[in-house]
Amino acid sequence: MQASMPQNFQIGLAGFYLIVATLNIGFAQHNQGGSKFRKIWVAVGFLFMLHALIYLVTGAVAPSRAPQVPEVIVTVTNSLLDYLWGPIIYFVGSCLGFAALLYWRRTLTKPVVAIAAMDVALLVFGWAMTNEDFRSIITKADNVPIVMLIFTVAFFTWLGLRRGVVNDDLIEAKKPVLEKDDEKVLVWPDLVYTELICMVIATAVLVVWSVALQAPLEQPATTAKAPNPSKAPWYFLGLQEMLVYFDPWMAGVVLPTMIIVGLCAIPYIDFNQKGNGYYTFKERSFAVTNFLFGFVVLWVVLIVLGTFLRGPNWNFFAPFEYWDPHKVVPLNNINLSEIFWLKLVGDPTKLATGGPFFDKFVREAPGIILVALYMIALPPILAKTIFRGYFIKMGFARYFMLITLMQFMASLPIKMVLRWAINLKYIVYLPEYFFNI
Repeated sequence: MQASMPQNFQIGLAGFYLIVATLNIGFAQHNQGGSKFRKIWVAVGFLFMLHALIYLVTGAVAPSRAPQVPEVIVTVTNSLLDYLWGPIIYFVGSCLGFAALLYWRRTLTKPVVAIAAMDVALLVFGWAMTNEDFRSIITKADNVPIVMLIFTVAFFTWLGLRRGVVNDDLIEAKKPVLEKDDEKVLVWPDLVYTELICMVIATAVLVVWSVALQAPLEQPATTAKAPNPSKAPWYFLGLQEMLVYFDPWMAGVVLPTMIIVGLCAIPYIDFNQKGNGYYTFKERSFAVTNFLFGFVVLWVVLIVLGTFLRGPNWNFFAPFEYWDPHKVVPLNNINLSEIFWLKLVGDPTKLATGGPFFDKFVREAPGIILVALYMIALPPILAKTIFRGYFIKMGFARYFMLITLMQFMASLPIKMVLRWAINLKYIVYLPEYFFNI
């Protein structure tokens, strides 16, 4: 049985639904899809208005009788995500959703479809907030910016893809793109006046924020008691998640270095002169896809995972699950050498440690060969097949720099799925030389 919601929270939830209802009714007034769509958005607006009235009345009269997300949905969600390969469903689902967004971008970025998806997301979010466990995580003072991050990243990703789709259609029709503007814009008053307004609004929002939310301050730091879970700042949670799958030298040194080097190398690698100064997808599909995958999936998705789904002891918790500090998840981590010599060959003598270097090399030979094939053999194979056009246009140096950066980027999701699916800890395990991959 779920606990009843606080009265002030129900009033706030009513205000949330009222804002969403106003947005839908306003969209109905400016919708260009005809009277049919206008009626649909008005009906949706009244649906949210009904939610607002319900929580306003229950919050004022009978707080204990406010509707909450059904217990059966809580149980099913927790079971699916927590006991049925939770991280795999989350991450693979994110990758599939990203691929579907790009493939059906022309349909999914239409304003009508985007508004409908936003309404569904806000409705689900509002109902989920009625669950005590979900609410306790979302409403933490230092987690509120992450909720804002999710919606702002979703909006600007949609905006960029939408303008790209429109510009692609305009380019095919031999018309100027949306960003084509020959008129001069003066710094004063256009730019400075806009910046002044934004500064005033931002200051007002920060003042209200600082008054409404308590600062996320804890007890003074002490070595006698560490917080559980002990998390990095939100902008480093993606990096902290990488430490689950790689050794610190790889997740904390090599991968961040490759990210910085890759960002510096982008202007020297990119040979495509199209798409400068305007949004497009068709003319820069490869670059846009790689950037969005690296930023949205391999960074923002990992931040959300580390913020809302990683609880005590860095265990995975479903959205409606109580963060139990005594939760124990048995893990039987296994290295690739153990899979090869024990399960495939059946010769455990090859796994002996402490011998000469050659014995260690033989022990980890399967992993070393696999890594060598991935890092050394794969680039020329791709240059002869699917990336042949890129190799011809970019040349040897730029091509291999691009492929190397992509290989390091792809190593993260590959290692994550292997860890979740078969509990694979290391592909190459050489603790004698502090070298583990």
